[in-house]
Amino acid sequence: MEKRGRAAVVVLGDIGRSPRMQYHALSLAKQANLEVDIVANGGSEPHLALKEHPSIHFYFMMPVQLQAISKISGAVALILKAALQFVLLVWFLCFKIPRPDVFIVQNPPSVPTLAAVKLASCVRRSKFIIDWHNFGYTLLALSLSRNHIIVRCYFWFEKYFGQMSDGSLCVTKAMQHELAQNWGIKATVLYDQPPEFFRPASLQEKHDLFCRLADEICNPKGVKDCISVESSSPFTYSSGDNILLKSNHPALIVSSTSWTPDEDFGILLEAAVLYDRRVSAALNEDDSINDEKLWTDLISGDQCIYPRLLFIITGKGPERKYYEEKIKRLKLRRVAFRTMWLSAEDYPLLLGSADLGVSLHTSSSGLDLPMKVVDMFGCGLPVCAASYSCIKELVKVEKNGLLFSSSSELADEFLMLFKGFPEGCDTLKLLTDGALATGSSARWASEWEGNALPLINQVMSSNR
Repeated sequence: MEKRGRAAVVVLGDIGRSPRMQYHALSLAKQANLEVDIVANGGSEPHLALKEHPSIHFYFMMPVQLQAISKISGAVALILKAALQFVLLVWFLCFKIPRPDVFIVQNPPSVPTLAAVKLASCVRRSKFIIDWHNFGYTLLALSLSRNHIIVRCYFWFEKYFGQMSDGSLCVTKAMQHELAQNWGIKATVLYDQPPEFFRPASLQEKHDLFCRLADEICNPKGVKDCISVESSSPFTYSSGDNILLKSNHPALIVSSTSWTPDEDFGILLEAAVLYDRRVSAALNEDDSINDEKLWTDLISGDQCIYPRLLFIITGKGPERKYYEEKIKRLKLRRVAFRTMWLSAEDYPLLLGSADLGVSLHTSSSGLDLPMKVVDMFGCGLPVCAASYSCIKELVKVEKNGLLFSSSSELADEFLMLFKGFPEGCDTLKLLTDGALATGSSARWASEWEGNALPLINQVMSSNR
């Protein structure tokens, strides 16, 4: 089948940390049968499926770093950075890549991306589609304020160039309504859905993953806790040709975070401390017992009515080191934390191996949904999610997850879900079944074909 045209996927950021745009690229190549050029910053490795696809081509830009200038004047650094990024984007979009029929750009960031793509679309006589993940001005307002002059200018810029696009996609009905009512932009809702490689992991896959992560889980530098005292994987072991789960293995809880202010990681830390204290109180545990003796008893003895909890936190971001230092200062007896960055191939396996997911995302606009929860449902992983305005579009309470508004609520949910772990957790099993049903009810390919493809075809046909 002959190629029908060409699309350029534009991300002013790390493409490896932009899963939705990676899925767009795959669908454009596979389902729309287009040649696809990805223009983005390098950094994290994209999924292997993109790198191996013959119709997908990468063009990596160098990130603009102005740390020296930002120490002198933050405002000057921001303006200069935006100007340099604009020139760099225009150079790549107008001269480095073949002429596309359509540009598909991630928003945010809006400045200078939308202006650069609009200029390139005019110069190259191409069409221009925006995929609205959130609003850039609301993210900026997290560090300034909604009424700050820079935020108001950013809002004007985002709205002005947003209205100049030839088509728009967005992630929720609430965002679609906001764009229509207050921005004058007609957008098609394209819900995030998990691709096929997000699924429950087999016991063999779990064992292989835990063996690969053994050093990071069991031997973290400068950490001594209820997990590090184990000499091998705390979850599985091999017996001859068989792979078995350890009878007293900890519950595995996964949270993926960008370590930014719109995710209050402190809530999870406080909930972990409360769980630790409440379990000790419920068991009338003697505080004078040496921690290492308690850990040895927990590992060698029968499973306690409340299990040890291992939190694996994945992601990269500006606040990671700050919270890693806070974690080291916590005095926890039956809870442990690990922070790590996983490959695009191992991340789905981790979700498919876990017992519970936690989402701390609250959204700067209150109008987007956490893609991490979608991925968790694809793996049959139930979720405890921070509550905000439109989260119920995704998380159905007591069906595939629970919502929380405070650390105390989250700690109560841990106690309720994991009491009697692993065999006696009826509520956890019910939510797991619900998450699996949610994840299997729709996948990215079908959602994209039903909603994004008609818009892209319509926009491209008007350019011929």
